[in-house]
Amino acid sequence: MSVAALVLAAGLGSRFGETPKVLAELDGRPLVRRVAEAAVASRAEPVIVVLGRAGEPVRAALAGLPLGFVENPDYAQGLSTSLRAGFAALPEGATGALVCLGDMPLLGADILDALIGAHEETPDAAAIVPVHDGRRGNPVLLARRLAPEIARLDGDRGAGPLLKGRDDVRELDWGDDRVLVDVDTPEALAALNAERSG
Repeated sequence: MSVAALVLAAGLGSRFGETPKVLAELDGRPLVRRVAEAAVASRAEPVIVVLGRAGEPVRAALAGLPLGFVENPDYAQGLSTSLRAGFAALPEGATGALVCLGDMPLLGADILDALIGAHEETPDAAAIVPVHDGRRGNPVLLARRLAPEIARLDGDRGAGPLLKGRDDVRELDWGDDRVLVDVDTPEALAALNAERSG
């Protein structure tokens, strides 16, 4: 079994202001680089970054990492377009894809590897979703067989609607809140920086 990682870094990040959100820094490193480094350190292969609004600056921020890239020309139409572009770029042998949001800077290879392990244990699951304190988080591992449904997604939403109410989604209990932490505003990033330096 082979699982790829998709790093979604194409979005507008409109709540963040002029600077593309994924290029904002935590501990001196762009958010998207932190996510990509976690993916590269995991068992996922290959790691594909979906580019959009700030394609060239994002490429520059990821320089030196062993990554593949795919452009999403429809990024302004929302998250679903990046998910579709990433899934369409999966290598033939991939049985699933880890969908990593470019604004989750606390993501670690340990989380990704645990999701891959759960996929190997339960290959019939349509998705593996991390759960902390009863709340579903990210990243999510989506099985390849969801590709036709993902191809029909639209708007600014991910795979959540596809997974709602399904009985073939495995929830993986995760012991800390990293699977729930993303950065949507400059204030959220400032608070995270302060928390880590304190």
